[in-house]
Amino acid sequence: MTTGGAYPKPVEQLIEQLSRLPGVGRRSAERIAIHVLKQNTDDAMQLARAIEQVKTTVNPCSICHALAHAQPCQICSDPRRNASTILVVEQTRDQINFETTGAYDGVYHVLNGRLDALAGVEPDQLTISDLVARVRKPARNSRQVPVAEVILGLSPDMEGDSTALYIVEQLQPFDVRISRLARGLPSGTQLEFASTAVLSDAIRGRQRIEHGS
Repeated sequence: MTTGGAYPKPVEQLIEQLSRLPGVGRRSAERIAIHVLKQNTDDAMQLARAIEQVKTTVNPCSICHALAHAQPCQICSDPRRNASTILVVEQTRDQINFETTGAYDGVYHVLNGRLDALAGVEPDQLTISDLVARVRKPARNSRQVPVAEVILGLSPDMEGDSTALYIVEQLQPFDVRISRLARGLPSGTQLEFASTAVLSDAIRGRQRIEHGS
């Protein structure tokens, strides 16, 4: 909602767009807009060009769905990564957090969310079918390597557990090891808030999920 002309129209348009960002209210949007106005032209244009570039050059990886500047992404195409092991995460930021641990050398699969009945998030809104396809057909996996293990790196809360259970059910027909992170993670929290040390221990201490359990 605008303030009825308190700012020039271009400034109002900028505030309106900024206020649509997650966690940015009207007042925060105003402060950001005023900061942009106070910047010198070169700095402001660099911000504008960065936004344009990220929208025109960054897309989901054709294999793992992580944000990628090239296809496939750097991790999926890296011959040093163990492509037979897939770590399933909810968002790209979770992948980045796991990468900072240095404890994992496999590849990833980004779901772009998790099942949430109350929020109306259903399986077909996630990338679960593409994960199943990677397990079913090596040609769909990174460097066409057969998948031997799928690690469920999901948040230890109700939605994360429901998503994990659904994925286990979808992978039951296949001869693949399914593991979950060690439960040293605080229950009810999201992975993005876990420390590097906690994530490292969770990967190393992962436990196998028996089909049908």
